[in-house]
Amino acid sequence: MRYARHVGLIAVLLALMATAWGTSGRAIAEDYPSHAITLIVPFPPGGGVDTIARVMSAKLAVALGQQIIIENRPGAGAVIGTRAAAKAPPDRYTLVMFTTGVSLPANTGYEIKDFAPIGTISSTPIVLMAHPSLPATSLGEVLALAKKEPGKLSVGTPPPPTLNYFAAELMKVMTGADITIVTYKGTGPLTNDLVGGHVPLAFNTTAPALGNIQAGKIRAIAVAAPKRSAALPDVPTAAEAGLPGFEAVLYYGIAAPAGTPRPIIERINKEMRAIIASDEVSKRIVADGGDPAATSPEEYAAMIERDEAKWSALIKKLGLVVN
Repeated sequence: MRYARHVGLIAVLLALMATAWGTSGRAIAEDYPSHAITLIVPFPPGGGVDTIARVMSAKLAVALGQQIIIENRPGAGAVIGTRAAAKAPPDRYTLVMFTTGVSLPANTGYEIKDFAPIGTISSTPIVLMAHPSLPATSLGEVLALAKKEPGKLSVGTPPPPTLNYFAAELMKVMTGADITIVTYKGTGPLTNDLVGGHVPLAFNTTAPALGNIQAGKIRAIAVAAPKRSAALPDVPTAAEAGLPGFEAVLYYGIAAPAGTPRPIIERINKEMRAIIASDEVSKRIVADGGDPAATSPEEYAAMIERDEAKWSALIKKLGLVVN
């Protein structure tokens, strides 16, 4: 009898604690934010990640009622900015743009457990692009050219651990092509050099290159995705071009330092989902060559785990370490 009374008392205390936590959690979210938020973008201005970050931050600032300051911190394929976010205190006022691949290699100075995924914004396939002067108009012709002149053909990508870079390495592994990878600080500088003919090929995202593709200054060769891109409907997938299984789809999302209060994560996620669902933002994402992709924090965390599992074998094969 006495045991039953103790159990009942414990149950009441736990219920009261849960109620108190729920009330304090709501209060934390309702009072947030009280000043400007910093959104670290670990890439240079002008690239695909930066473009999405500025679209989202402008709308999120209105929804939250406070300014969101974009802080571009490029370097080492997003590692420098991402590392800074990982080491930031979980004070609710530092967020980071997160992209597929940034948590994969060893020695980056952070792990995925150092972050609290908030949600995805959009997805976009990696696209093999070429300068019009390249005497190859299809994936098959590109691979034939690489076979004819081993080591002479080069392809530009942002540096590891970006998915663009992994796509280039994956193509080399799958085809045996002897192609030299040239790395850039981000997709903006990469696009500029591709337009200028300083690099003949690139594994690029659509956003920074779409206008130049439409103007004929860049040629899109193949899309590394299971289906064609809505922005590039005439460009075949890699499977259609003769390389089945060659897929690299990039997800853009936002994360916070681990330890950020759950009510804040949920508040930001709720606002993000509403923004992505709006006609204005969803149409802007599509116009930039992406697909709207709103997820819950749990769904985003699961996606990150799946991507790590998918690419870890390639990382191990390459022995890739980021310093």
